[in-house]
Amino acid sequence: MPIKLKNVIETVAKEKNIPEQVIERALKDGIFVAVKKEYKLRNDQIKVNYDKEKDELKVLVKKKVTPFVENEKKEISLEEAKKYDPNADYGKFVEVPLDLEDIGRIALSVAKEVIAEKVSKVERDILYKEFKEYEGKILTGTVRRFEGEDIIVDLGRVEAILPKEEQIPKEKYKIGDRIRALVLKVLKENKYPLLEKGKVKRVIKVSEGPLIILSRTHPNFLKKLIEIEVPEVQEGEIEIKAVAREPGERSKVAVYTKDKNIDPVGVVVGLKGSRIQNVSNELSDEKIDVIEWSEDPARFVIRALSPARPTKYRLLPKEKRIEVAVPKEELSLAIGKNGINAKLAHKLTGWHIDILSEEDFEKIQRLPTK
Repeated sequence: MPIKLKNVIETVAKEKNIPEQVIERALKDGIFVAVKKEYKLRNDQIKVNYDKEKDELKVLVKKKVTPFVENEKKEISLEEAKKYDPNADYGKFVEVPLDLEDIGRIALSVAKEVIAEKVSKVERDILYKEFKEYEGKILTGTVRRFEGEDIIVDLGRVEAILPKEEQIPKEKYKIGDRIRALVLKVLKENKYPLLEKGKVKRVIKVSEGPLIILSRTHPNFLKKLIEIEVPEVQEGEIEIKAVAREPGERSKVAVYTKDKNIDPVGVVVGLKGSRIQNVSNELSDEKIDVIEWSEDPARFVIRALSPARPTKYRLLPKEKRIEVAVPKEELSLAIGKNGINAKLAHKLTGWHIDILSEEDFEKIQRLPTK
């Protein structure tokens, strides 16, 4: 007896946002596997057909015509065989329509598992392709639950994970809170190793893929927030050359423009600091220093040490190191609390920076000073 499936296929396809032909194929494969297991047949002894126009699913199994039927699942009498094929004869095979009710509960359970697995795989592939395009972009979601210190974020059609390591330390969330984050990684696999100093610190796992990892600490999160806030960056008039962060504490951003009529720092900071303040608010009041990038490494490093004002410098290009002199009263300002200003300047420029008082600087005479 044919089973009416059209409405079921349409409903599942709509719910899962999967093409109907994928559901049809999963259904046929599921029934095929179930029949094969129940009847212990070879692949070439089973046919599963779905007529979309008639909305009929038919299962045909090949049975051998024999004078003595010992196994009804594989054999058929000549009298019965002629009902399906007038030319049937002993020793030959005939295709016999199978009533799916004869498959049995266990077999139907197998069919359901196969169908669910295939549909789930296709759904994961579709979600992976969709969210892979968001990698490196900012999305907004809702805090769904907590797994240890990791935050599970609902992005609508899929859940993502904001690991503890990618959270701004002083931020606290509760279920239902809205949260913005950078899509750091989108993986087909359901696990991802988090590294620390080149070694695996721990492995993030989810029961089903895709695995979407978010970040609020990555430098690109700050960069993307500025792009959103500053149209001139979006339009390419101003370029963000480098970003260095100590998440939740302080950041430095190097900006540049080819247009001599534009003050890139002023534009990014905004009138009375309004633009950069909006970005800072999103990052739990992270202090953001915006400086002008320069291809001259010495000038770039000196600007990066802002708000300190170095008076002299000495370049050691082979070591990619620079020694700078600052007034004694600005030494702590240049280094920063817990060394944060010097650390960020190093991250931003890529140069090793030795910060010295003017007196100590003069005691070292390696190269002519400038």
